[in-house]
Amino acid sequence: MGIYAITGAATGIGAALKSQLLAAGHELVSVDIKAGDVIADLSTAEGREAAIAGIRERAPDGLDGFIPCAGLPPVARPLSLIAQVNYFAVVATVEGLKDLVAMKRGSVLIVASNSAPMIPRDDPFVDACLAGDELAACAHIEIRDGHTAYAGSKRAVTTWMRRNIVSYARAGVRMNAVAPGITRTPLSEQVMSDDELGPAMQAFGKSVPWGGTAQPEQIANVMRFLLSEDANFVCGSVVFVDGGSDAMLRSDDF
Repeated sequence: MGIYAITGAATGIGAALKSQLLAAGHELVSVDIKAGDVIADLSTAEGREAAIAGIRERAPDGLDGFIPCAGLPPVARPLSLIAQVNYFAVVATVEGLKDLVAMKRGSVLIVASNSAPMIPRDDPFVDACLAGDELAACAHIEIRDGHTAYAGSKRAVTTWMRRNIVSYARAGVRMNAVAPGITRTPLSEQVMSDDELGPAMQAFGKSVPWGGTAQPEQIANVMRFLLSEDANFVCGSVVFVDGGSDAMLRSDDF
């Protein structure tokens, strides 16, 4: 059995994946802002360092997988928090744990979003993220909106994964991303109930070709496969788990 570390493991998709991995007999190191083996605020540099140190202490012999699942929705405020948690915390923790994952020729699994390619690209924001300029990214996104912040952060982190796949693979680390559609989690419920964003999200949910919205366990099923030896030649891929929405909206773009 393996040992995995997950951020954002207290609720939603992270909690579902944690339960599945534990049920399969694996060891888990969970990181969350409120409840977990390691308590850390990933919006700060200090919190990211604490998360990395806590995971290293509990998995000194390496990780079979690392899943930076913690994320914030479009309704989070200030908007800079979305950039800090959804992009900068992911990159910092993945880079900080790369050698632990490489020790076991393990896997990193990024949580992207099917919304990333749907929202027009905010070039200054995405470019600042990819340049590692947290101050510039946070300052810019504060004058934009929640959808731009969320989709932009997910686009940036997915791009970062793909741009770094060669160096990570050669170091012995597989990286992939899963791009969920609307999933029934505490975070999505915040968006659904928002006066401004809720109606559009509910309407989009009705347009899903396969129908309805996903449960966290349905996303976790795919994540568990991508982390497994059965997927050991899947590398650098973005797997959409959205009931066909991406194919519906971008039929010729793949």
